[in-house]
Amino acid sequence: MKGKAILAFVVVGSLAVGSMLGAQGTERELTVEELYLRDIEFQILSEKAFSDSREIKLDVLDEIETMIEEGDIDDPDKVEFVLEYLGMEGTARRVRESARLINYYPEVRRRAANLLGRLGGERAKDALVSILLIDDEPMVKAEAAYALGIIGMNDGNEVVRALLYTLENEDPLMPDNNLAYAVCLAVEKIVEANNGDLEGSAYADLARTLVRIAQGNYIKTVRRKALQTLEVLKEYQ
Repeated sequence: MKGKAILAFVVVGSLAVGSMLGAQGTERELTVEELYLRDIEFQILSEKAFSDSREIKLDVLDEIETMIEEGDIDDPDKVEFVLEYLGMEGTARRVRESARLINYYPEVRRRAANLLGRLGGERAKDALVSILLIDDEPMVKAEAAYALGIIGMNDGNEVVRALLYTLENEDPLMPDNNLAYAVCLAVEKIVEANNGDLEGSAYADLARTLVRIAQGNYIKTVRRKALQTLEVLKEYQ
């Protein structure tokens, strides 16, 4: 309930600001919160996402996946709003009951990250970078990394830096193979999507990290993938 109370406060605050701007005769775009109040279908979807039930949240993700597959999304910002909420529930937004975390659903966050990648766009990219940096579950981070590769955006090397930071903060003695493999795939896709246009020391930093993976405590498949990704980098130098 606390999370919902906070959201309600944000919505009311946004509407209050909108009223003041309207009184001044200034036209502006509606915020996602205002659209939430105006669109009944979006309101229902959001209320289900804000519920305490893991199963209901997964049902919401099923609905959004169907919408994406059928191309039935009129306003991607609304869908991104719900996916970002679900992708950070239990990490950026924590709900506790008697000091116990009760909204920690890694599978919900993983699926939300996957759908953000399929949705695409600047807002989805920003949400995925946040998920990648703050989540503590390797499977969620791996999904976010791969999704960032699907989107392919890398303004100012923001995404590449986030990927490198994630790997650099892994335990070198017990690294996660899936995460490293997903980062390699993401790097390949981002480099190809940007035609090798990386800024500053990005190439050197990437090469250094990939060599470390190839020589690190990973399974053979991951070490081989790191070497393949190095070859992709060389094609654009």
